[in-house]
Amino acid sequence: MSDFLFELGTEELPADFVASAIAQWQASIPKTLQEAFLTPDTLEVYATPRRLAVLLKGLRAKQPDREEEIKGPPAKVAFKDGKPTKALEGFARKQGIEVDAIELRETPKGEFVFVQKQIIGRDAKEILTELIPQWIDSLEGRRFMRWGDGDVRFPRPLRWLVVLWNKEVLPVEFVNGSTTLNSDRFSRGHRILHPDPISIPQAKDYLKSLQKAFVEADPTARKSLIQEQIATVAKSIEGYAEITSELLEEVVDIVEYPNAVLGKFDEEFLELPPEVIKTVMVTHQRYFPVKKTEAENSALFPNFITISNGDPKKAEIIATGNAKVIRARLADAQFFYKADCDERLETFLPQLETVTFQADLGSMRDKVDRLIEVAEEISKQLELEEEQVAIVERSALLCKADLMTQMIYEFPELQGIMGQKYARVSGELEAVATAIFEHYLPRNADDLMPETLAGQIVGIADRLDTLVNIFGLGMIPTGSSDPFALRRGGNSIVNIIWQGNLSINLADLIAQFSRDFIENHGDRESPAAALEEFFLQRIRTLLQEEKKIDYDLVNAVLGEGDREYKERALQDLLDVRDRALFLQKIRNNKVLDTIYETVNRSARLAVKGDLDTNPLNPTSVVDPKLFEKPSEQAFYDSLVSLVSQTETARQERNYQLLVDGLAKIAPVVSTFFDGEESVLIMAEDAGIQKNRLNLLGLLRNHARVLADFGEIVKEGSH
Repeated sequence: MSDFLFELGTEELPADFVASAIAQWQASIPKTLQEAFLTPDTLEVYATPRRLAVLLKGLRAKQPDREEEIKGPPAKVAFKDGKPTKALEGFARKQGIEVDAIELRETPKGEFVFVQKQIIGRDAKEILTELIPQWIDSLEGRRFMRWGDGDVRFPRPLRWLVVLWNKEVLPVEFVNGSTTLNSDRFSRGHRILHPDPISIPQAKDYLKSLQKAFVEADPTARKSLIQEQIATVAKSIEGYAEITSELLEEVVDIVEYPNAVLGKFDEEFLELPPEVIKTVMVTHQRYFPVKKTEAENSALFPNFITISNGDPKKAEIIATGNAKVIRARLADAQFFYKADCDERLETFLPQLETVTFQADLGSMRDKVDRLIEVAEEISKQLELEEEQVAIVERSALLCKADLMTQMIYEFPELQGIMGQKYARVSGELEAVATAIFEHYLPRNADDLMPETLAGQIVGIADRLDTLVNIFGLGMIPTGSSDPFALRRGGNSIVNIIWQGNLSINLADLIAQFSRDFIENHGDRESPAAALEEFFLQRIRTLLQEEKKIDYDLVNAVLGEGDREYKERALQDLLDVRDRALFLQKIRNNKVLDTIYETVNRSARLAVKGDLDTNPLNPTSVVDPKLFEKPSEQAFYDSLVSLVSQTETARQERNYQLLVDGLAKIAPVVSTFFDGEESVLIMAEDAGIQKNRLNLLGLLRNHARVLADFGEIVKEGSH
């Protein structure tokens, strides 16, 4: 068994491309090897800012010999008057066989020519040298550039190739215009600590050889090393480093030989809000903050940790240089903060008129006015008290004011955070300040959710205003294109309603503000229908992906093609959530099995009648005088008893009551269908037939209060 190494040397690659290239090769290279009938024992992809590498261990020297069945032309094309045609002769020649070696076989499309061909496995070294250019060309990413005078595009210029089969250099030539890279065994060490070329004796020595040249090529090892170094440096001042996964992953891919360096800044800057200090460190400088305790809101030390790719012996010089940089950034932030705090937050509102939200939708101030209206309507739906309404309206008015502050101009990622702080400085109510921050939540899938009612309402209003107006302009997200993050906004609205248990009629809000859009843009179509479908898809996705509800149960509560269920879902998002969760629960505990057949059989037959889906009480749609057997009367009496139980279940969202009632009626319905007192549903007498179909329709209607059982796949089939 043999080992194979391929290393592609480059100028310093962008960090995001390094991570992307690893993922791409981890996915694509195993497929190309499988297609080439080469299966290594292990496959590792390594990368640093100056190299991408693949190490295969446990490879056979050649492909296995194999037998392959090849389909040729149809028999009627291969033979004419019983003699081989030129088409058959050409096929045989291409396959390297005699015409006599073919066989005829029947297929669903007629008789065809087939040949069983013995294929001798090719040399693995030869195949791998052919695959290398494919692997390079397959990589995709942003900011690709042409290098040299050729047509090859890559994020940075290519500088060297290492291609080894055990100890042997395999010849690979990569041509780009007048530049040619020829493979050898010479890689490059750390640019500063080991600038000379390094010879790799054999493929399996790759990592060890680079480590001697101050390069850790394994990203996983670099990550562990960085985490250990950060913890050690933080502990040296009795602190705790705040490590975000995003920054850690980025830093891993911008260094080859990490060295954690402790830096310091002036304590006067600790008077700044910690969010500002952290933003300067993390977002702008790629530094790790150091806290006094492990608590999330712990006070900061006037220190930072930077991961250097330089000479560890010059750590002090590196720390001093980085301290100068961060001091300048923090001094700017301090100036902005003091200047902003000299003004009341509401004084920034007029400046919102100078910022365009969207060309056809006016300024940010126009948007604020619209979202205030949406927030007021939500407050009416929730029947808030006057004091609560005042907090919501004030929060909505001020929620975008911080966009015009100097701090947000320089650090836009702090919007909302600084709004909260400036609101406090301006003497606004704490509830208003909190809502200004919370209305941006959640900012991503893993973020916090807004906890205060005002924050929830303003957050929903902001997103709904954007959705209605952008949809109204016809800018509906398609494929991966979603420049206004409308899908994320829709998900947030649904999740906020669910998390806050808010009794909001989303259908009414969509209808009302779609009408308002048309009043202001009379030449446009109403976005209401498109928005309804959009939100139904958001609900469907969230139920399946976040709530882990089986797809058929989601179909059952949303009603595939059933307008009544769709309207019900948008009118009461809490109800559709609760019904879906309940269905999943009774499927898991097998209670669903006890009522499934009864309800489904009744529903399938009920469609032969004309009873609509609303009546629950049999007294108005069933005539007991037409009963011919006791099973009909028993069915009727059970339905009468079930009415109050179903109504209570619907009002209280206690669907266990409904399921208990359906389980109780199941034996009665079974007798109606199959017992000694069973009846013929489709009786010859039209009145009796209608009466019996209405009994079944009523049972279906009771079950429909929970779900459309016709969409539920029988247990074991879903």
